[in-house]
Amino acid sequence: GTGAGYLYGESTKRAVELLIPQVVPPEEYSPGIATWYNTVCRQCSSGCGISVRTREGRAKKIEGNPAHPVNQGRLCPLGQAGLNALYNPDRIRTPLKREGERGSGTFTEITWDDALTSLGNTLGSMKIKDQADRVFLLSGGVRGHIDLLLSTFMTEMGSPHYLQYDFDHPTNLYAANKMTFGIDRLPYYDIKNTKYLLSFGADYLGTWLSPVHNSLSYGHLRQGDGRERGKTVQVEPRMSLSGANADEWHAVPPGFEGMLAMGIIRGILVQESYKGPDRDELMQLFAGFAAAEVERLTGVSENDIDRIAEEFMQARPSLAIGGGSAAAGTNGVTTMLAVNILNYLSGNLGQPGGVLFNPEPAIASGSSQRLSSYKDVQKFVKAMSGGDVEVLLVSDTNPAYTLPTKAKFTEAVAKVKQIVSLSSFMDETTAMADLILPTHTYLEAWGDDVPEPSVGASVASISQPVVAPLYDTRSVGDIVLSLAHQIGGELPAKMPWTQTEDYLKDSWKKIYAEQAREDASFNFEEFWKSALQAGVWAEKKPQPTHQMDNPIGALDELFEARPPTFSGSGAKFGFYLHPYLTQAFHDGRGANLPWMQEFPDPLTSVVYNSWVELNPASAAELDLEEGDIVEVTSTNGAILAPVVVYPGIRPDVVAMPIGQGHSAYGRYAKDRGANPLSILGLQTDKKSGALAWAATRVKIIKTGERMKLIKTDGLTRTLGRQILGPSTAGHG
Repeated sequence: GTGAGYLYGESTKRAVELLIPQVVPPEEYSPGIATWYNTVCRQCSSGCGISVRTREGRAKKIEGNPAHPVNQGRLCPLGQAGLNALYNPDRIRTPLKREGERGSGTFTEITWDDALTSLGNTLGSMKIKDQADRVFLLSGGVRGHIDLLLSTFMTEMGSPHYLQYDFDHPTNLYAANKMTFGIDRLPYYDIKNTKYLLSFGADYLGTWLSPVHNSLSYGHLRQGDGRERGKTVQVEPRMSLSGANADEWHAVPPGFEGMLAMGIIRGILVQESYKGPDRDELMQLFAGFAAAEVERLTGVSENDIDRIAEEFMQARPSLAIGGGSAAAGTNGVTTMLAVNILNYLSGNLGQPGGVLFNPEPAIASGSSQRLSSYKDVQKFVKAMSGGDVEVLLVSDTNPAYTLPTKAKFTEAVAKVKQIVSLSSFMDETTAMADLILPTHTYLEAWGDDVPEPSVGASVASISQPVVAPLYDTRSVGDIVLSLAHQIGGELPAKMPWTQTEDYLKDSWKKIYAEQAREDASFNFEEFWKSALQAGVWAEKKPQPTHQMDNPIGALDELFEARPPTFSGSGAKFGFYLHPYLTQAFHDGRGANLPWMQEFPDPLTSVVYNSWVELNPASAAELDLEEGDIVEVTSTNGAILAPVVVYPGIRPDVVAMPIGQGHSAYGRYAKDRGANPLSILGLQTDKKSGALAWAATRVKIIKTGERMKLIKTDGLTRTLGRQILGPSTAGHG
């Protein structure tokens, strides 16, 4: 007996592990003492400044940087979850080369030398053969000097094909502002100092443009020192976080928000509260938007339309903003133009509490012009299908997930000879690559950023690594510089640096030189160090004054568009589909972060899943209750998801959060929920070519199956258990 016991004991002993002390401690290492580094958050496009607490060389906590004018020390949940990206167990840790069929997911590890040599040789030979225009670079929204570096690389290679694609880029807002103000930058919408905020579809507290900054401004609008409480009115098909916090919420079908804006414009003109010289011309243009007609289209009563028109002009200053589904119909640009005209009529252009124009950015990169509309992406897909793309470099964007299935991106990519992905994660697009170059996360890399929209001043931030790289990864900048030296020719002369840090320093010397002209009391090294320590650098520049010189000119564009069109007939597809961005997942990029999967949706409190929101009346009509699984079918496909009965939605609208339904992207995201973007139609905005993702109709089919949704909230009723005694009831 004793022998067997001994053998059993020996066999179950754990493998011996030796504790090896760190021979080379990380830089600035003091045991037990925390060090804070300032850098820039890259979890969305707002460009917030962050302070990262590190101990023993490891990042422990991310907070907002109090000195940064965008977020002023605050941070959203997605920003806090940056640690989940850095320490994610599914990060790509070493360069990989495809084995077997493309898309099969089988890769072998290779060295950086092999990866860069083979890619450099391919690109070099194409340059020699004068075929560099068959090389395409597709990236996500990159700004600052890294954008300029990528642009220089492609230009020197001899290829004009550098595209950026972000699903949530506000293409139509840019287009409308270009028509009315003649500028390619977004203005600063001064929510903080306005007295009356009228929002058409813009969920400014949740996901619109710069939600952390907007939330701070909203707090001031509501209860700022020494001011009256401002009023907010929200117009949208489904109650968002901004709608839930508004004084008034008006449920309008998706794409019809602009009709209401035009009805309000006509109300203002009829009431004669606008006295400008062009009033008569405007009256003629808006004659077709009588309150009764607008009520028929939108469901908002004539009285409400006239009252909002009056309140909007009486509250000085007032501000109209637009985004979300209002900007994503087939008439999105038209709707955004109508919002601009409201601001013009109320006289708030260039005024505090209105629309303030941002000065030239400190780093003049062309990224806002480079961001492709869906029309550009269609051209690119056509080029791939036609065999015109030999090498595709993809960096930090996932069109295989964010484009509708009907766009046929996946089929087109299959015809590209070589696909190279620069990525930290095996997302749907990266899984189709032949060569994967693993990139640093933003917490390990050098870079810089110019927030867009800015905050009415010229602001730039340098982002620095807060920890040493965890794996055998490199930054996008370092990869591009290595390739330039590998290809040779005139590239090394144009891109002489070997590291992104040196490139950035040289680029910032120009910004310093501008500054030193006014104040030469400090040298460049001091300037660089102080910019790194502060995490932000701002320059006082006078605010430009743009006016709508001739709104009628912009309005000529407006009147081609009548009500929006949809994919799918109303008779067959009874509901409008309203996909919406969430704070947790954004356009799907947050789905691989476990904290975001566990983050309860602020309005339904659901975690870990997708769901379909139905109005109680619609649910009753279809004999559905919470947890019933339904099939959501459009002319372009079908997805399954459980029902959430949600009173804050129009009866003819069903809403679904964007972000789940990944077929790749790591263990936390894969095979969880459904992706509403996959079943969208290919309607586009007539003026800008942007994808009209709010222009699809669907039908709802009961499957007879059920599931229990995981939620954090309880019930609002006591169910007869009388938890509250008679003495306390009614005194809560």
